[in-house]
Amino acid sequence: MLDTSELERYARHIVLREVGGPGQAKLKAARVLVVGAGGLGAPVLLYLSAAGVGTLGIVDDDSVSLSNLQRQVIFDTNDVGKPKVERAASAVTGLNPHVDVRTHQARLKAANALDLIKDYDIVADGSDNFATRYLVSDACYLVKRPLVTAAVGTFDGSLTSIRAHERSASGTPNPTYRCLFPEPPPPGTVPACAEAGILGALPGVLGSLMALEVIREIVGFGEGLVGRLLMVDARSMRFETLSYGWDPNNPLNGKSPTIRDLSQHRG
Repeated sequence: MLDTSELERYARHIVLREVGGPGQAKLKAARVLVVGAGGLGAPVLLYLSAAGVGTLGIVDDDSVSLSNLQRQVIFDTNDVGKPKVERAASAVTGLNPHVDVRTHQARLKAANALDLIKDYDIVADGSDNFATRYLVSDACYLVKRPLVTAAVGTFDGSLTSIRAHERSASGTPNPTYRCLFPEPPPPGTVPACAEAGILGALPGVLGSLMALEVIREIVGFGEGLVGRLLMVDARSMRFETLSYGWDPNNPLNGKSPTIRDLSQHRG
């Protein structure tokens, strides 16, 4: 049930036919794990808390640095040197005290991924490296949780949703992250943010789209991004969508799967 203050807080949602009271109740009951409290995670956390998601988990082992503030808008100058999960939780609570925030000041790795993810209904992955993205997607498949995942480059970004543990309307398994990206790029071919740079507002755009996709997944309206990769080019301000499908040879949910646990991941 929503109390009087919540009815006023979420009034603009409740008047939407696609959301309404039942949709807002679904948001309140939802438990979302956000992997990474950085450039993508910052707007995800702010918009999901503003939307009234009942439980938000935050996984990050890093501390706030001055160079983060160019794009990680959930922090301010006084947060420099402090744990990101701690300061992000404070910002979320300040924005919406109705949200139950759970902090996990740790690096997501094979040893803890399954236990962390299984306590939530949906995962939003805003991590900044391929190793973590593959780990999160594999773990979500193994514990049967939907995943919204995004990535950003210097002037571009992409976003998709993964429900590899389910089947499409035609009966075909939904594609995995490994169907979209069978293998990570060779080490050293994709420079880190500190080396290549990044346009500060770009993670805000992709993170906001992540939050929108999570909300749509929870409430259940519109056409989701399962089997579709949304690509954003900030140089030309173009948004394009690429369709992709299930690869029967993928090692996770293919015809002859070889991944049955997280033992192939380091850590």
